Amino acid sequence: MVEISSDVIRGYNDTMILSILLKEPSYGYEISKQIKTITEEKYIMKETTLYSAFTRMEKNGFIESFVAEKDMEGNGKKRTYYRITEEGRNYYESKCEEWELTKDVVEKFIRS
Repeated sequence: MVEISSDVIRGYNDTMILSILLKEPSYGYEISKQIKTITEEKYIMKETTLYSAFTRMEKNGFIESFVAEKDMEGNGKKRTYYRITEEGRNYYESKCEEWELTKDVVEKFIRS
């Protein structure tokens, strides 16, 4: 089975996370689970990668964190949630445009 090289996908980890946060605020484990589900388990983001991305994106102003005493379903577990900012939405859009260009260039060298 072919695996996705972490070098290939690294530049789009933030994009994947932001895509999920566009829908609603979420927390680390849930985001990780969604990535695994959406990719049909072809890509599993390591916990260290995920939390490094949170730190980097929060520092860059793309997301903000907040602590919730209850989760979105009203259960009483205190969690740190993340939500996308306007700057994060702009960054996400620019990464989508970059991806289209990248895909166009790389596909010129891929055997079909």
